[in-house]
Amino acid sequence: MSTHRLTIFQLNDSHGYLEPHQELFWAADHAQYCMAGGYARIAALMSEARQHGSVLAFDCGDTFHGTYLPVKSKGRAMLPVMNALAFDAMTAHWEFAYGPEQLRSLSRELKYPVLAINCYEKNSGELAFAPFTILEKGGLLVGVIGIASNIVDKAMPAHFSEGLRFTLGREELAGYIRQLQEERVDLIIVVSHLGFPQDMKLAAEVTDVNIWLSGHTHNRLSRPAYVNGAALIQSGCHGSFLGRLDLEVENGKVRVLRHQLLLISKDVAPHPEVEELIHRQMQPYREFLQREVGRTNTALNRSTVQEATMDNFLLQSQLDLTDAEVAFSNGWRYGAPVPAGPVTVNDLYNIIPMNPPVSLAKLTGLEIWAMMEENLERTFSANPYQQMGGYVKRCLGLNLYFKMENPPGTRIQELFVRGHRLQPGRVYSVAFVTSQGVPAKYGKERKDLEVRAVEAMERYLAKGAVKAELRGCVMAV
Repeated sequence: MSTHRLTIFQLNDSHGYLEPHQELFWAADHAQYCMAGGYARIAALMSEARQHGSVLAFDCGDTFHGTYLPVKSKGRAMLPVMNALAFDAMTAHWEFAYGPEQLRSLSRELKYPVLAINCYEKNSGELAFAPFTILEKGGLLVGVIGIASNIVDKAMPAHFSEGLRFTLGREELAGYIRQLQEERVDLIIVVSHLGFPQDMKLAAEVTDVNIWLSGHTHNRLSRPAYVNGAALIQSGCHGSFLGRLDLEVENGKVRVLRHQLLLISKDVAPHPEVEELIHRQMQPYREFLQREVGRTNTALNRSTVQEATMDNFLLQSQLDLTDAEVAFSNGWRYGAPVPAGPVTVNDLYNIIPMNPPVSLAKLTGLEIWAMMEENLERTFSANPYQQMGGYVKRCLGLNLYFKMENPPGTRIQELFVRGHRLQPGRVYSVAFVTSQGVPAKYGKERKDLEVRAVEAMERYLAKGAVKAELRGCVMAV
């Protein structure tokens, strides 16, 4: 009889939060905020476990983007830190933000592979990254399959996917599982960035996966979901949590002994070498980022699906800057909260790290209606494979009432602009940030202003403390 023990760590959607930061936690009927996260603390937990047993660690992506430093360096500032954490493989989503060639360049300097069975070169049809890797650890052969986000060429800015096409991975997965079985691996792990609903559906369509590590949708799963024999976990966001699975493999049978959703709290002593690495990377920018630029009377967060206080602030700054009637931004999930009190430059870049220009366009009422119907379907589709965004598109100047359960194209019940029922043929002036806010197929007279999003927020803060409470802009009825 042969028995082996193996520990698996999962990080997902850490979004470049190198250091501890504010995080939101629900406490019965209200939100509360406390410091969490930091890669040096994550490194300490993984290092300690490696001293006492066999450990594999995986990153489900959304790592090399999301805060000021990784975006400024196009991901490069993350390399020494991530190599020090010594993951065994990762997959990708926002890593494509700097263009495919930059991700290839970064991946060549990583000490572990970027895996994706569903990312293809358009010209050749070849895979852009390795589909799987086989690892030997503690007497076990472990097959690891990667699935990148499939929405990179569907819902993200066009330069993310230049020269690439993405599939769901649905047609390819079973074949790679068979390949790994032919290599006589002892267990199979999927490292995915499709999202929890999508991963649950796809895991139900295949057999012989033992562990499924999910990313993209920022779920804090306190216990694994089990589907078709696979234990599926997802572990929050911003590096505030680390998932841990302790496994026993005996005579071909894989059993989960324990799952922990580990809070990366102040009680975790940081790994000194990794902390020093991070300090060296951050030090040149610390004075700039810590500068206070105003105050908020409203706690700003992005943790609510239909509308969020953080984006209300962002949109207020756009409307204040322009004469637009309506403002839009994407329903991004990432962005560490800002409790009521001082606001720093760092907070502003956490809200929108790419700092795009504020843009203007003219949209008809019919276009606004169609754009919002499309977004509601991408958020709430009954078919998880059709969910391909973040939260509901953020908007200010609108009041939209919808039936979440309705079929595509029929959800909106009522839609008002500035207190008046939307007129399909009327042209409305719209402010927005990025093509995710207003996709290129909508509107005319599109133009970028010289003022960028961070400057617009600074200007707004200079006029007084922010009040950005929820207004009921988008309401399920």
